[in-house]
Amino acid sequence: MTFTAKIDKTALKSTPVKLEGNFQEVGNNAPIVTVVTPDLQEKTIGGEGNKAQLIIVVPSLDTPVCDAEARRFNQEVAKHENIDTTIVSMDLPFASAKFCNVAGIENLTVGSDFRHKAFARAYGMLISDGALEGLCARALFVISKDGKIVYKQVVPEITEEPNYDEALNAAIDAAKAGASCCGFCQ
Repeated sequence: MTFTAKIDKTALKSTPVKLEGNFQEVGNNAPIVTVVTPDLQEKTIGGEGNKAQLIIVVPSLDTPVCDAEARRFNQEVAKHENIDTTIVSMDLPFASAKFCNVAGIENLTVGSDFRHKAFARAYGMLISDGALEGLCARALFVISKDGKIVYKQVVPEITEEPNYDEALNAAIDAAKAGASCCGFCQ
């Protein structure tokens, strides 16, 4: 079950920040949304797929913490071709392209939610007040092949990095688990 987030779930430099949208919980069907890649193509994330999905949500790639997070995940997911990894931010696709070139990001997709804020709203990650209003909160979601949210981490302090190992282990487990093709096989 989803509900509209009306409570503080994260903070910016210890000041509570409100999130808006449909707050998703582990076990929910992952909403299907479209983000824009650096080459202005649309990429659909969420829902069922032939790979587990790791969705990394950051306020902006143009900050030191988001930069470090993107680089770390880029290195980590290079070892796991069976995980479809996307970083979502509100950065313009042009800025994302520049970031990817400078940072050597090639093992994951960068997706911008700037057009409709569809991801931020569907997952309850849209910051609705404070200095970062209109951007995404820092969070991680793992979606199983059958389209269920199997892991969620909303980082309590936006200026801090997430628990990488926990999220990566959840993504690896989801990739191994697989989806059944007909309900009888694994």
